[in-house]
Amino acid sequence: MVEQVRGYLDPHKRLVIARELVDAAAFNIVKNLQYFTNPSRGERQIDFARPIQEIQTLQASIKDAQTTHELMGLEGNIRERYYRCWGEIVGQEYALDKRVKHPPDNAINALISFGNSLLYTTVLSEIYHTHLTPTVSFLHRPGERRYSLALDLSEVFKPIIVDKLIFKLLNTKQIQEKHFRKELNFCYLEESGRKIVLQEYDERLKTTIKHRALGR
Repeated sequence: MVEQVRGYLDPHKRLVIARELVDAAAFNIVKNLQYFTNPSRGERQIDFARPIQEIQTLQASIKDAQTTHELMGLEGNIRERYYRCWGEIVGQEYALDKRVKHPPDNAINALISFGNSLLYTTVLSEIYHTHLTPTVSFLHRPGERRYSLALDLSEVFKPIIVDKLIFKLLNTKQIQEKHFRKELNFCYLEESGRKIVLQEYDERLKTTIKHRALGR
């Protein structure tokens, strides 16, 4: 914990760590889009060459960012370009014009918010198994009323856990319109929908992934 606080107090160290967090998140976002450009994966092939190039251009500028505010702006721009691709992945009825959080304004934003809240809780739980303090972060601004380190680390795992989960649930029709409250503009998941997401989320966390080269 002492080294964690020292890292936060050192502007250079904090910036180095924050850059790595944003870069890792961008890397996983690109991997998600590349998955759908490869027909051998068994999914339909989609031409995401242009958005991938745009995101990688933004990613390349991460190393030049001089403040966490700049990094947050880059991260936002990367995600904005990424989210514009979602209509091609999950169907235009779930196209994401913009990310709205408090509260979500449609079905896809509701799914993202629910999935992100599950991941945030998981990451926070894992932090408690370490000597790190969850209130000292590097990318997000630390605060006593929120566990900002969990927000930092969640950014890396959102694309490979939450986003992939949403793609699967919508493309396999496990989640449909009936799982949302119509009178609330589909911005609220019914209990049945939450159970489906929770079950799939738990299964995803139980998945063991082996290193390609090491085999373990």
